[in-house]
Amino acid sequence: MPLRHQPAPPTPWDSDLDKPAIAASAYVHPQCSLIGDVKLGENVIVAPNTSIRADEGAPFYIGANTNIQDGVVIHGLEQGRIFGDDQQAYSVWIGEDTCITHMALIHGPAYVGNECFIGFRSTVFNAQVGHGCIVMMHALIQDVEIPPGKYVPSGAVITTQQAADRLPDATESDRTFSHHVVEVNQALRAGYRCSDGIACDPSLQKPASSNGSRSNGSHSNGFGSMPQNGKAPRPLPADIVDIIRQQLRQGHRIGLEFANARRFKVGSWQTAPAITSTYEAQVLTQVEQFLVNHPSDYVRLLSIDPKAKQRQLERIIQKPA
Repeated sequence: MPLRHQPAPPTPWDSDLDKPAIAASAYVHPQCSLIGDVKLGENVIVAPNTSIRADEGAPFYIGANTNIQDGVVIHGLEQGRIFGDDQQAYSVWIGEDTCITHMALIHGPAYVGNECFIGFRSTVFNAQVGHGCIVMMHALIQDVEIPPGKYVPSGAVITTQQAADRLPDATESDRTFSHHVVEVNQALRAGYRCSDGIACDPSLQKPASSNGSRSNGSHSNGFGSMPQNGKAPRPLPADIVDIIRQQLRQGHRIGLEFANARRFKVGSWQTAPAITSTYEAQVLTQVEQFLVNHPSDYVRLLSIDPKAKQRQLERIIQKPA
């Protein structure tokens, strides 16, 4: 439970006493304040010493998989609203898969789109930042609309629409970095939930047993399952990593099938436990761990289009020696 987790106080402009609504899969660090009509989507992580205070401007929305890092302040003016992607009025809307990094200030009315990166100590006030924008460190964005996919350099002061319209496009490396930060924070979210006893992802594992030696069998602990044969996972070959990365970027799900030598000869594959994550780091970890746990099996990688419910790719990634 956050340090302050409470309804908005009664005021002349709002007496509804709205409370925060937090998705079950989110993680909010105890050392932060979360006040008023704030909605946190699935898999959001809120780091220590943040203040998300919807007691003047409200409501706030923070979309799925977004990370709110240490020392971030989110507040809003009593007057002034923007429209969120659901076409409802908000004081602050922050989209999905977005990084609001250390000590940044988002002050409503403000809109930050999906897959954005807001750098250290940057400020967004009375402004809109379009989808896929990269805002670097110590930038000021005020009274403007930043078009989607733009890059705001460190120290930039963007307070006229002309300056906003002249911004360069973000590069693929910029977007890759932002995506990596999202992945890292998703791993942290899972780890914090595990260490706090909320839930543990099976891919999380403790590298050694309590006596300092590897377990020789399947061993369950608070961090998930150890590899059944006591061996640590090895990194996947680069070509397999590239395939998984490309398929995830297309919105596909990754799956696995396995077969022993007898089943392989007759094409009788067994389905592995589902990989529910769509985050590259977590998916790679689960694939690597599965290979370690099935050293004597053929293993086949699958890519599945969840909309069409069809396989897009099948590739054997392990053959027993």
